[in-house]
Amino acid sequence: MGRNAVLHPDPAWRTRLTAAVVFILLLYPLLVAAEFKPWLLFDAQSLRAAGGFLRDFLTPETDPEFLAMVLRETWQTVAIATAGLTLALIVAIPATFVISERLSISRLGTGRIRPMAGIVRQILRWILMVLRSVPELVWALLFVRIVGLGPTAGVLAIALSYSGMLAKVYAEILESSDAHATDVLLANGSGRLPALLYGALPDSSAELVSYTVYRWECAIRGSAVMGFVGAGGLGQRLDESTKMMAGGEVATMLIMFVLLVAGADLVSKLLRRRIG
Repeated sequence: MGRNAVLHPDPAWRTRLTAAVVFILLLYPLLVAAEFKPWLLFDAQSLRAAGGFLRDFLTPETDPEFLAMVLRETWQTVAIATAGLTLALIVAIPATFVISERLSISRLGTGRIRPMAGIVRQILRWILMVLRSVPELVWALLFVRIVGLGPTAGVLAIALSYSGMLAKVYAEILESSDAHATDVLLANGSGRLPALLYGALPDSSAELVSYTVYRWECAIRGSAVMGFVGAGGLGQRLDESTKMMAGGEVATMLIMFVLLVAGADLVSKLLRRRIG
């Protein structure tokens, strides 16, 4: 027994070896399809360009005129995210009324939703699914072709993508809340809006606000990324500086990105604490 333990310290070595070989055989064609060529990182020309970029990157750009431009673009990034999220809310809140079974008047008494109401609800759910399935970056690319370069494309992209996300999550939050107060209000002739305001919201308000602020944080990051396709904001300036290999400018804008996300996170914490 001791001799077998020495000869075969790992009884499952054949299984592990087979799994490793299968993994490599499956991974190789994926790497080929992705055109993964890590050796290009060690090309002499690439190393010289990367070295120059990193040397500049360690000394962020502090020219007053450049910093003023960064502040303007940062404010525009926040404006894009906030305007896009506001438009998304204008779509998402009414859509939540329709797709939420908790606020359905037709199910009272029987517990079943009328066929026509169910069809309308399902169609709207499909529309919202399509809106949130397309990434905001893709929406931004489409709107850049339609309305041209600038923040309008970013605002519309966030509005469409986030309206589907917000409506879905809002409905799920309301569905998971205590149903007693809402059902009593609806059963006694209350409209859906009062039932939402006085029945469902008191139990779900903290979670709804928390998720909304989280989506605002995501919108700020998303608007920065969409700038790379010409949708305005700080991301568009970062794309220009990156293409020019201006490491100092890139470093300054990345620092501003970090401060921007940290500020959004602070606002989120304050709102959660205030509601809680």
